[in-house]
Amino acid sequence: MPSRRTRPAPSARPGISQPRWFHPLKQHNYRLFLGMQLAGSLGVWMQRLAQDWLVLQLTGSPAAVGAAVALQFLPMLVVGPLAGLVVDIFPKRRIMMVCQSVIVLLGLGLAAWAASGTITVWVVYASCMALGITAAVDQPTRQVFVNEVVGDAALRPAIGLNNALAQLGAMAGPALGGVLIAQAGPAAAFASNAVIGLVVLGLIAGIRPHELHPGTPAERGRGQVLAGFRYVRERPRLLLLILLAGLLGAFGMNGPVVLAAFAQDVWHNGVEGFGLFNMVSAGGALAGALLAARLGTMGRRGIVAAAGLFGLSQLVAALMPTLVLFVAMLAVVGIMTLLFLTSAATAVQLEAGPAIRGRVMALYLPLLLGGHACGGLLAGWLTEQFGVRTGLVVTGGLGMLSAAVVGLLLWRHGRRRGVAARSEGPGGAAGS
Repeated sequence: MPSRRTRPAPSARPGISQPRWFHPLKQHNYRLFLGMQLAGSLGVWMQRLAQDWLVLQLTGSPAAVGAAVALQFLPMLVVGPLAGLVVDIFPKRRIMMVCQSVIVLLGLGLAAWAASGTITVWVVYASCMALGITAAVDQPTRQVFVNEVVGDAALRPAIGLNNALAQLGAMAGPALGGVLIAQAGPAAAFASNAVIGLVVLGLIAGIRPHELHPGTPAERGRGQVLAGFRYVRERPRLLLLILLAGLLGAFGMNGPVVLAAFAQDVWHNGVEGFGLFNMVSAGGALAGALLAARLGTMGRRGIVAAAGLFGLSQLVAALMPTLVLFVAMLAVVGIMTLLFLTSAATAVQLEAGPAIRGRVMALYLPLLLGGHACGGLLAGWLTEQFGVRTGLVVTGGLGMLSAAVVGLLLWRHGRRRGVAARSEGPGGAAGS
């Protein structure tokens, strides 16, 4: 008799066509997980934006904002591979509870300090680093936990929805943060993140452990971290997708620096404009999330095309002569951001085996977000040296170039594999 843990969810009645995402949404745990994913991503990105804006207020320097962005994401490059092994070994629900508790404490501490009026840029920098270390563990845990929530049968649509909502939160969080900062100041954004964190803790606690599908934990011992590197290295197509995400993170995901500079130096509409720009980007992100869910899993050509269009949309936005056209292009940028990020993350997860998925995602996410950190520094330097328009043109063009180079490498790899398969012949012997 099947155990309660592994009992499949009720299937659809024969003859009735249902959307591909219907099956996982019928599960109690998955509905809670999606709410947790959206709320957690929303709160953390809201705090990141509030930190960036506070640094700009305290220093008046876009380069200092770039340093804050770097401190939020560079820790992932250092602890990311080890964090992946932690994800593959320990219970993921417990890891998320610990990480979310840390996020709540950071939000409360920053809210109190900012409200007191005595906060310094070094306090914000320390918070950025602490948040980065926590995220290095929390984010791959969330990405991999979806497998335990829904099981193998509904994994593909569940991963797609999970990634779409996570990226949607990453776009909507700064928009909400911009509104809160404009109305009540950074302390309100920090306090709101703490409240959202408490809600997320409640959602995690509501997940029913007996309905999960836990996999076999990775063995403890030497060489387990390196096994993740070898796994990716031996799969060139997987490696190239991860590399493309890192390059687009560096050249495309520079919104906090770029949008703050456009609001302050180009359109002169301050924090209200900053909030508007982030809100429009979030609206585009919602459209991109819905489009990604409708398209399902895109092939590698589609992912590369989305990356190229992502860079192109940024380049065009930089050249818009009026505020109305600039805002309209921000919506397009939001669409292409979500379309690329959701498709790339889904493809990477599905290509990685369940036993090593935590270590693979702990390479993918640090490279993506570590690229984001380097991109923040690059965008800040370009903005200060040449102006924000020129900086965005350069980074958008580099994003397009990255997509072209990776697309060419993927094509050459596929061609070599095709030639090798034809040379082996149907019998498997070379030259037959």
